[in-house]
Amino acid sequence: MQAMIFAAGLGTRLKPYTNTMPKAMVPLCGKPLLWHAINKLKNTGITHIIINVHHFADQIINYLKENNNFDITIKISDETNMLLDTGGGLKYAEKLFIPNTPILVYNVDILSDINLNKLKQHHLESENLATLVTASRNTSRYLLFNNSKLIGWTNKNTNQFKWCNHSYQQYTEMAFAGIQIVNPEFINLIEPNKKVSIIDEYLRIGANKKIGLYNNDGKIWMDLGKPEQLKMAEEFILSNTTSQKNPK
Repeated sequence: MQAMIFAAGLGTRLKPYTNTMPKAMVPLCGKPLLWHAINKLKNTGITHIIINVHHFADQIINYLKENNNFDITIKISDETNMLLDTGGGLKYAEKLFIPNTPILVYNVDILSDINLNKLKQHHLESENLATLVTASRNTSRYLLFNNSKLIGWTNKNTNQFKWCNHSYQQYTEMAFAGIQIVNPEFINLIEPNKKVSIIDEYLRIGANKKIGLYNNDGKIWMDLGKPEQLKMAEEFILSNTTSQKNPK
């Protein structure tokens, strides 16, 4: 399996850190968020990773060079001229992927202990065009599923709904975890040279194709998109490391 790390965002929620660096280079326990994401993927056996860049792109490129691309194949999808959002960014990187191979897409600003190999197995067995990982957490925005099939999205604050199929009377609200596996066919269906959210593409394409879910099987899932969340994650990691070194 191959992977793509979404790292091109402006990281506005992480200010003031991102006034001088991309969010991928914001430190967590002394290492950039990008280091944590790459090692999570590498430890799963992934050796081909695409990283998209935009905000302070040179810092990410130089960091990878300094670390010899972590001794795996890492390619840059350069969105310096135009930030394409998640869906547009995935489409723009299409030429860099290994053909006919599913792609694990991973947000750089999350921390999770999900078993990615089990996720891959589930994706292949389910025959989903794309499989979205969900997490048990409170949020204002939820994906809507019926029998594990994506049918819509809602924003609880604005009472807004978007549907890919609203013929269902019942649905389950699930929070998106920023991790997904997509088949190359999904990328083929995204319109080129267009700034678009990957969630909007899931909703559009899901009207005719099966977009499924996978519940996070780990105990850890943290959003690292805000300074206070980053601090909580660092405290969690440090306390967990200390307890492992000093078991009762």
